[in-house]
Amino acid sequence: MSDQDPSSIRSIAVATEDVVDAAIYTRENPGTAVLRMTPPFHGRMRARLHVFHDEGGRVSEAIHLEPDDLLADAVLEAYPSFDDRSEDDRDEDPDRIRKRRERALETWRERAADAILDAVVLGRVDGIDGGHRVDVKRLG
Repeated sequence: MSDQDPSSIRSIAVATEDVVDAAIYTRENPGTAVLRMTPPFHGRMRARLHVFHDEGGRVSEAIHLEPDDLLADAVLEAYPSFDDRSEDDRDEDPDRIRKRRERALETWRERAADAILDAVVLGRVDGIDGGHRVDVKRLG
């Protein structure tokens, strides 16, 4: 196996905060945040937070993991949004609404930090089907 072959990866280490921040960033901004691993690939890899920009069709050998693939579905479904208001809240003070949402987002952040999956399947990587399971190790 060459060090360019992602199938050599057995486990990935992710900072808990990076996974949660990437999930929030992608929902709150027009860009996309991912957890990125770059070659050379080894049995144990570190995936780091990366804001993904279209590189004009340039093919990269990096692996981009979507943060949603690393989090439990129940936590993803519970993500707070500005639309999660009742009709009674529609006329409420905007500052109060924002503060309530900030509290809800902080609660979600804590839940998400505890909901990182123990394994993930690496899929298609730059045209090559990976499709192999790797362990996820949390840092922090």
